[in-house]
Amino acid sequence: MNPLMITCAITGAETTKAKQPALPITPQEQAQAAADAVKAGASIIHLHVRDEDGNPSQSVDRFRESIQAIKKRVPDVMIQISTGGAVGESIENRMKPLSLKPEMASLNLGTMNFGDDVFYNHPKDIVSLAEKMQQLGIVPELEIYEAGMLESALRLQKQGILKEPMNFQFVLGVPGGMSGDLRNLMHLVSLLPNPDAHWGVAGVGRFQLPLAVHALTMGGHVRVGFEDNVFYSKGVLAQSNAQLVERVARIAREMGREVATPKKSREILGI
Repeated sequence: MNPLMITCAITGAETTKAKQPALPITPQEQAQAAADAVKAGASIIHLHVRDEDGNPSQSVDRFRESIQAIKKRVPDVMIQISTGGAVGESIENRMKPLSLKPEMASLNLGTMNFGDDVFYNHPKDIVSLAEKMQQLGIVPELEIYEAGMLESALRLQKQGILKEPMNFQFVLGVPGGMSGDLRNLMHLVSLLPNPDAHWGVAGVGRFQLPLAVHALTMGGHVRVGFEDNVFYSKGVLAQSNAQLVERVARIAREMGREVATPKKSREILGI
């Protein structure tokens, strides 16, 4: 079984300080959170940024500032920027930070209801993002919220727009997408093009821990962090992103599964 890659989504676009006082928002806060998460076992940082008022932003300057601050603290970590942004952000703004040429970026594969909003991803915009990532040598992480998005990814692969090896991230538990029911994860894994495909799961809210544990046993990878879940247990706020990472890393080691370093994660992903 491959070593476990742990991604930490340290900030997100929807979480607020009111819900999680430890949410890292400034570049320096994000750098500290990233350093702590890597020390706990994360090898990839999934990055959203905020403006000076704490609002979601796709500012290239803000991404640059946060990336530089993180890399100063943990030079080896892989940074995966979000091209999803906040719900309602224009595709032009969502694409701009790709100019920084991060190693990885998220690629959302379809439009969906997202809580009380609509997360809009027109097919032509998905193609544009995919082609831009390929042009810049950026590895896309394919964000899959329901089964139709996985099948869309496979169609794009047949058209040559997405290249092997593909890296799938199942985001389960968002109202409007598939829930975090284990049967949904098993169904999505069964649809993968081959048994060696790279996949991970990001469970939202109460689904984070149970789906992480099942992914560990199924050979998948795991994403945790304040973007998806602010609690350590029912009604108990997590102290930090690192606390959520450390728990998954500890369970993996107790199960005999190695936790991947950033170097090992690059080898797994062919970077």
